[in-house]
Amino acid sequence: MQENRPGTEEKVISKTRKSLQEPPMYRVLLHNDDYTTMDFVVELLMTLFQKSFEEATRIMLRIHRSGAGVCGVYTYEVAETKIETVHQLATERGFPLKSSMEKV
Repeated sequence: MQENRPGTEEKVISKTRKSLQEPPMYRVLLHNDDYTTMDFVVELLMTLFQKSFEEATRIMLRIHRSGAGVCGVYTYEVAETKIETVHQLATERGFPLKSSMEKV
């Protein structure tokens, strides 16, 4: 129990934020090249990005036809990890597949 002492004041030192901001989101992109196989890209989309076979095939064809395609939208840290994993898996299989991110 706190005693009241004459001549002392209590002040609030911190303030509570009324609303939290959502973290910025980033699109993870795969880029087309002439060496990475379509099968590997589909496999990567299914395993790393949890896409169905049909959706992975659609994304792979979009990458093939337009030069790049969106694999997913994530927070910065998750997007960065996905990109590093794409590069690691592609290198292990001997493919020059590139991935990048852009802010939404």
